[in-house]
Amino acid sequence: MVEDEPLVRMVAADALSECGIMAWEAADADEALEVLDRHPRIGLLFTDVDMPGAKDGLELAHEVSNARPDVELIVTSGAVSVADEALPDNGTFLPKPYPTHRLIDLVVRKLDGPKE
Repeated sequence: MVEDEPLVRMVAADALSECGIMAWEAADADEALEVLDRHPRIGLLFTDVDMPGAKDGLELAHEVSNARPDVELIVTSGAVSVADEALPDNGTFLPKPYPTHRLIDLVVRKLDGPKE
């Protein structure tokens, strides 16, 4: 869960946690990459597009897709809409604001879905 707004990150992480899904939190792309390195069993990256730092969430999603093609991707934003062709192959765009049940459904579907 990569989100620079602490309250938004906390609400989403708590909702996932209540459903039994472990959610590691990061405030920017660099922190997210560190978390992914420390926890190789992470199966999904959920990232906001607009974040501080050298990389935005879309760049992070592409980097993770190249380095860890096993990781599912969800990209979100309230400021921009991301077209499917701009996402990595295993990426899905979820526009903000989103109801937490929609996030949970999407995460569960991506984690439990068919793997190649």
